[in-house]
Parts: sequence; C-alpha cells; structure tokens
Amino acid sequence: VQLQASGGGLVQTGGSLRLSCAASGRTFSTYSVGWFRQAPGQEREFVAAIWRSTGRKYYAAAVEGRFTISRDNAKNTVYLQMNNLKPDDTAVYHCAVDVSSLIMSSLRTAAYWPYWGQGTLVTVSS
Repeated sequence: VQLQASGGGLVQTGGSLRLSCAASGRTFSTYSVGWFRQAPGQEREFVAAIWRSTGRKYYAAAVEGRFTISRDNAKNTVYLQMNNLKPDDTAVYHCAVDVSSLIMSSLRTAAYWPYWGQGTLVTVSS
C-alpha cells in the first residue's frame, strides 16, 4: 500500500486546514485508516483513526471536538479536517493504513500500523 499525504501549511491560531491522504489498493474500503503527528523532538502520537469493520472513529483527547477524520472510499482517500488550530498542533502529520493485522487495542500505537505516508507539515503560528 502506498500513501501520499498533502494539505499541510502555515496557519494562524484559530484557523483551519484539511489534510488528505491518497492510498493505493483495490480494497481501500476494508482498511483501517489513521493520522498521527510528530513534533520536533517528540514521539509520534496518535491523532485519529477509523476502524475498518465498523467505521467507528477514534480521537486523541487533545483534538477531540476540533478535528474530524473521514474517508472517501470512491477516491481511496482519507481526510483530516482540523479546526480551531493551536500552536501545540504544530507537527508533521502522517497518515497510516492497516489492511488486516491491527487489533483495536493497538490502534493508538504507531508501531502497530504497517503502512505510512511521507508526512505533511502543519505549522500554527501564535
């Protein structure tokens, strides 16, 4: 599976951005999809995910209510709508995909996701 993330940029506090991640694969609709972020000197952290079988969405507490993950299976694309951005949201954002091996209890752990995009930088100025 190949992933291509886009949509990052520079935005002021309170602004919005929408990230996109286009994926290869003929059975994209059956994949779990997620977003993680990594700030300089920090570990890669979970942001949001959609579980493959139920479509249920999961969010990190830090972004709950401000970010929305969604997918368009016809376009093989997953999105991350980010509203009310804060300087602490500054990071490189990576999309990730799992085909079948991920278990639900591990979805917030980056190491368990097998496929990754190259990342897109989001900078929020104060």
